[in-house]
Amino acid sequence: MTVTVPQTAQHTAQHTTQQTEAQTPAPALREARVPEGGLYEGVRELRRLPEGWQERPYDRFELVPQASTVGAEIRGLDLSRPLDPALREELNRALLEWKVLFFRAQHLTSAQQSGFARNWGELETNPLLARGSSADVVRFDKSAGATPTFENVWHADVTFRERPALGAVLQLREVPPFGGDTMWADMAAAYDNLSPEVKDRIDGATAVHDFIPGFARFYGPERLAPYQDTFPPVEHPVVRTHPETGRRLLFVNTSFTTRITGLAREESDQLLRHLVQQAHVPEYQVRFRWQPGDIAFWDNRATQHYAVNDYGSHRRVAERVAIAGDRPY
Repeated sequence: MTVTVPQTAQHTAQHTTQQTEAQTPAPALREARVPEGGLYEGVRELRRLPEGWQERPYDRFELVPQASTVGAEIRGLDLSRPLDPALREELNRALLEWKVLFFRAQHLTSAQQSGFARNWGELETNPLLARGSSADVVRFDKSAGATPTFENVWHADVTFRERPALGAVLQLREVPPFGGDTMWADMAAAYDNLSPEVKDRIDGATAVHDFIPGFARFYGPERLAPYQDTFPPVEHPVVRTHPETGRRLLFVNTSFTTRITGLAREESDQLLRHLVQQAHVPEYQVRFRWQPGDIAFWDNRATQHYAVNDYGSHRRVAERVAIAGDRPY
């Protein structure tokens, strides 16, 4: 005997809906698109450490993260005192893991600031910027009418050198009543989030870096011409490898990268515009609000930075010491 199971009203309605959906074509949308080649919307991959990196606790100081992949405040240290080898090693590990370190209310003399930086190597001099109390100290004294320098532009320092700076130690001597923050961008995150197609295009590519475009924003030809032989154009990889972590890093910037080797000018310009835009993604950034005597120590190989000139006619005084680096590969 055949038994017929009666269908419920709900089952019948579901079956009818499924048939209707299968028969109804999807509604048509008008053609609309945004320009290609810019920043994309959506979730970013935010990986702070290289694959396989063994993270360990810090024993000599307290570390307070300031963002997800870049930027940490170090508490409990007096940088005017010498670093013993173990403390230097632990600070270096923090620098590699967080890319920029902040130290509040240190109030170092220029000599003490240089002494701290020398723990990481020989110091650079830069004849194109205003000198502080010694040749290795650059002084940025900004107030109404002062010559602008590298503000309001994302860049890494001195990539026009054959061996760009390893890092820099910056101290604010005088802080405006508002504004004057500095931002840093994690260029490992910038590389990680490039599309596979763009990564393929820049794999093994090199780019030309030149001091002239960056400095021509605020100096005339008579100031720059004498240094053309001192600083000839150099080529660096578009994607460099960090010599201590092995991390791949996007290594082009708005101030000094003029073209990608081997590409026609239009194609090079288009690709460079896309690459330098990556520093603008907020998820890759940390922003630091200064107080007098604060110190920032950053890895110039792994970051770009942006000094925000939003403080009007107020005075802002900073001193920077840069640590000589190696040739990118």
